[in-house]
Amino acid sequence: MKLTTKGRYGIKAMIDLALQGSEEPVSLKSIAERQNLSENYLEQLFAVLKKSGLVKSVRGAQGGYLLAGNPADITIGSILRSLEGSLAPVDCVLEEDPVKCDKSDSCITKFVWEKIRDSVNSVVDSITLADLIAEYKKKNDAKDCTSNT
Repeated sequence: MKLTTKGRYGIKAMIDLALQGSEEPVSLKSIAERQNLSENYLEQLFAVLKKSGLVKSVRGAQGGYLLAGNPADITIGSILRSLEGSLAPVDCVLEEDPVKCDKSDSCITKFVWEKIRDSVNSVVDSITLADLIAEYKKKNDAKDCTSNT
């Protein structure tokens, strides 16, 4: 399985949004500048994230986006599935409407694809934005400690 820019950029943008705190709306322009991403592309991604209920938008001069929930309740899996769709490695093990082939009932490799799908889902569903914020702060605290010596 290989993620597209939708998933990779979406996660980067959501982490950025979470790091800004949820007090004031954050503009896509500011996220785009900090993350070196296209603002137009972020608009497309955030439309999907909003439709999925992961972010909410605020209109107006001071408008922008806010997380729709607590960072501890937003998993990387929910972000990825919102932007990428199913994380299944092949179509025959999709969670919804799996594609049936002629050998579906006797296919031994289907077992492998199910294990991969389940493992990937387990990992991405166990990591939240709050986990990544903590990891980010830990890494930056370590940099701060080493740069003062």
